[in-house]
Amino acid sequence: MHQGLMTTRITTTCLAMLLMCAVLGGANAQSVGSTYTSTAPKDCRQVGKPSALDGSTTRICPGKDGLMVLIAEDDLREIVSVGRNRREAAEEPAAKIWFAPFNSSETTVEWRAAGAKPFAIIQRWHIADGSDPDKQGRPNTKAMLVVTRLPPGPVCHVAYVDAIANPTANELARKAADDFARSFTCDKDEVKIIGSRSRAVELATMR
Repeated sequence: MHQGLMTTRITTTCLAMLLMCAVLGGANAQSVGSTYTSTAPKDCRQVGKPSALDGSTTRICPGKDGLMVLIAEDDLREIVSVGRNRREAAEEPAAKIWFAPFNSSETTVEWRAAGAKPFAIIQRWHIADGSDPDKQGRPNTKAMLVVTRLPPGPVCHVAYVDAIANPTANELARKAADDFARSFTCDKDEVKIIGSRSRAVELATMR
């Protein structure tokens, strides 16, 4: 009887310890979620003066976890890169990626993070379609989401999601960020096309 009672107590203690480990493990697990910052000119610092020749501009915007977002526009085309400062951001692979058609990025940046550590950004871009003019003869734009990986390691595009062809484009982009960004090798892996594709992806990948 005494031995049985002792066995019961030991079993109960072990179960309690296992339960405590499970609770602590769950508390320490890094949940993945999104936060947002702005790259609107009013929220950023302009670098130098707009070009007198074509009005091109460069600005640096505060991001998350000490990272800065670099937005550079030239000849109606933009690049978006990320680094600890302007110099680092300008040296990343993302700063050398230009879409051939005229394009622009929206001013909301979604940061995907594990706990407090961001590992990717998601941003909506608009790519001009010269074959689809509006009533004034200006090209209509096609929307696409760009997933970009963050340090440690190089900053580069990981995935494109056609925002028109995919009704759940935001969810697809977040899943692509969560699944691929941290293991993506910038100088080896090809940018992934996620979901259905239509004109936006065609325009973004044309050379």
